[in-house]
Amino acid sequence: MPIVPAEVSNSLGNPMRQTITTLLLATSMFSAAACAAPLKPSAADAFVGEVGGNPSDAATINGWCDRAIAEAAKRQAALEGETGPASIETTLRAFDDLNKVIGDTLSQMTLYRQVMADAQRRDAAAACEVKLYGAATRLNLSRPIYDRLMAINPASADAPTRLLLTRTLGAFERSGVALPPDQRAKAQDLADRIAQAGTAFDQTIAASRKTVSADPAELEGLPADYIAAHKPGKDGKVEIGTDYPDFIPAMTYAQSEALRRRLYEAYMTRGFPANDANLRTLIDLRQQLATLLGRKDHATLVLEDKMLNSPDKVVGLLGELSSAARPAAQRDYARKLAVLQAERPGATAFQPWDNAYLTNIVQKRDFAYDTQEARQYFAYDNVRDGILRLTEDLFGVKITPWKTETWDPKVETYEIREASGPEAGKLLGRFFFDSHPRDGKYAHANMIPLRSGIAGRTVPVGALVMNLPAGGHDTGLMEHDDVETFLHEFGHMLHFIFGGQTPAWAGLSGFATEWDFVEAPSQMLEEWVYDYDTLARFAVDAKGTAIPRSLVEKMNRARYFNIGMTDMRQFALSNISLRLHQGDAPADLGARTRELDAVYNPVPLPQFAQPQDSFDHLNNYSAIYYTYQWSKVIADDMFTAFAKTGLRDKATAQRYRTLVLGPGGSKPAAELVADFLGRPIKIDAYKAEMAKDQ
Repeated sequence: MPIVPAEVSNSLGNPMRQTITTLLLATSMFSAAACAAPLKPSAADAFVGEVGGNPSDAATINGWCDRAIAEAAKRQAALEGETGPASIETTLRAFDDLNKVIGDTLSQMTLYRQVMADAQRRDAAAACEVKLYGAATRLNLSRPIYDRLMAINPASADAPTRLLLTRTLGAFERSGVALPPDQRAKAQDLADRIAQAGTAFDQTIAASRKTVSADPAELEGLPADYIAAHKPGKDGKVEIGTDYPDFIPAMTYAQSEALRRRLYEAYMTRGFPANDANLRTLIDLRQQLATLLGRKDHATLVLEDKMLNSPDKVVGLLGELSSAARPAAQRDYARKLAVLQAERPGATAFQPWDNAYLTNIVQKRDFAYDTQEARQYFAYDNVRDGILRLTEDLFGVKITPWKTETWDPKVETYEIREASGPEAGKLLGRFFFDSHPRDGKYAHANMIPLRSGIAGRTVPVGALVMNLPAGGHDTGLMEHDDVETFLHEFGHMLHFIFGGQTPAWAGLSGFATEWDFVEAPSQMLEEWVYDYDTLARFAVDAKGTAIPRSLVEKMNRARYFNIGMTDMRQFALSNISLRLHQGDAPADLGARTRELDAVYNPVPLPQFAQPQDSFDHLNNYSAIYYTYQWSKVIADDMFTAFAKTGLRDKATAQRYRTLVLGPGGSKPAAELVADFLGRPIKIDAYKAEMAKDQ
């Protein structure tokens, strides 16, 4: 599995932007050219140009950015000067539309920063992101707008609208709107500098791809298609990079420990030492802002609107989950160490660059599961089509190609419609797949919400930015973990699209729930890549033969091996994320990161490791990486409903779509889960998973 999992693109690291934690992420407009005819976009919906596209140069991006900033300023001035009684349909609607202008442009710029082919356009998009965050901060600190929103009488509003207003006012207050004018100006300055540091942190990671040189003999053990794709150069050496399609197979299959160590060291020093300065600035400025806002630290501030709303609750969660996972992790470790001891009698520990390699051997030895055998059935083209068909079968929709301009010839585009019933043919949303590596492109995987849906006005549009092999069985073979990542990311897309059909507000659309719930639907969907009936529909080898049931059964027997160690590593990352944001930056960021990691990680990081400088979640998730593990608890709990009725049960899938995904952010997340399960969230399913026999 990737060391850092995929995520939804977001920027939670600046609490000044808490007003748009849900609003800007869910916020978007859909251009008139891309809208279905029945939709009636407002002036805000029509402001931003075509979704996706391919701006010809940096000047085009700069012009778009300047127009958006000017439009936001004009709308903010109008709202600040509003007269007459404040109301839902005037004041709150104008505020929601203003957020749409900022958030829609911000989403597009995030996409461009991640995918543009040249540094000039990527840099222009990054600079625009900083400007837009500044605009969002100015909005969050506007006392006149806050006073107008406070004056709204919500008594006659429906429950979702009252929730939106409550969340919005709370976010203004956490931003510092109640501070005296001079301190609000200081808060604005701190927020602007935080945005600049965060963007610099992300850009440094994007530019930090490394390579190592290897003798062809060091590739022994790697799949034939991997070796064929890595021909020796004129010097007789093979070049292997730190991007996932190169890194993961090499760490899993290469028999050469020397190669694995060199590649691991390159991977764990990406961004170092340059990003230490950016990260230090980010942490220190966040702490200064939290202090200005009267909080103990940034972690306390950023957690206030989450399901787990305090650092103590997060620490308690990590303690409870690690107590369940530690025995499983110890069993995992013992199995791997036994393999190493067979090769090196007397060995008492193994190194992190041995971990994936030993995992693969144990899977073959103890569970008769060969991941190289499995990958022969997972060609990208088939996996993509299989995921789309699964969506159609489960949720009663139809997915077809969508013809539109893209920023790269390999980008794939689709639209999704209702397949049957009274709304058959209704356009639900559109999406892009940018699935394959390119120089300068974002190196991991995430879903970007480009345009959110508002009932009767706009349809959702999103993009998946990933780094997977391309093509069929000759060039596009994927690890099973890659299939899981693909479905995980597409799960975010489905949440975003299905949650964008009924809300009347951008601030409630898509996955505009508490942020520590957002990963749960995607994590639950991962279960389907272990289901034979699902896999048999698209997992075929080069001859067209479906994956054998016996191989899937072996996969399932092996799947619970290593989950203990994997989750302990996730707890370590959560601990790093939380603790680095409970005060000023430490003198030695690398040493402190390794120390925090060691609290949970069964395989200590070596002294050369500097993971903090490529841990991109430290910008976009700041203190709340724990989200993945809390969401996993919820995902395991929700899956119990499917475990009872069957993974292909359409009635359960429809209930899930209607009760959990469809409402978007119009209810607190705990209520969404309770509506589906008929009870509050329990941790029992997670604990049972950790206790499964291996």
